[in-house]
Amino acid sequence: MSTFINIRFKKETARRFQEFSRRFFKTHTEALQTMLDFFFYNEISPKETLGPNARTLENNIKKRINSLISIIRDIEKHQTQPTTAMMQLLFEHTPQKNKQQNLKEKHQSKNSPKDDAFFTSAMEAIELQKQNTILKNDLFKTKEDLTFFIESVKTTKSGLGKSRLLLDMKLSDFESFKSNYKIE
Repeated sequence: MSTFINIRFKKETARRFQEFSRRFFKTHTEALQTMLDFFFYNEISPKETLGPNARTLENNIKKRINSLISIIRDIEKHQTQPTTAMMQLLFEHTPQKNKQQNLKEKHQSKNSPKDDAFFTSAMEAIELQKQNTILKNDLFKTKEDLTFFIESVKTTKSGLGKSRLLLDMKLSDFESFKSNYKIE
């Protein structure tokens, strides 16, 4: 048989404890034992706070996860474009897009968040590099054509007058050369 002992509490504290123990436990003794066990086994002091509760921690974690998701989606949408431009530089002979697609891309680029200074300067550098490669290719082709043209010119001497230049080239080759370098 268990024995009871009296403990003196202030009336207000005793009422709060009685309401609490009636709500969650069968007896006041069971309530007090459970509270003591909780503090003993968890090695915490009843005077210290446990910090944020589970709901606030859950909300903070959800906010951070949503933030990460939006960052990843932004990367998926916008960070692949410099890679695409670099691939196009490698394969310059890809077919050009039609004007409607270019207009759509320009319209979308105005609405999208590409205002990052690094991103725009990288895109400009890639575009300038592409133009530079195209110009180098054109210069190389022009030099080859000019060399062919100069090698086709022969000097002829006539007995009575000045020396003349003779173009030793097929008429069809000359016409195609002329149409390639038509001055506008």
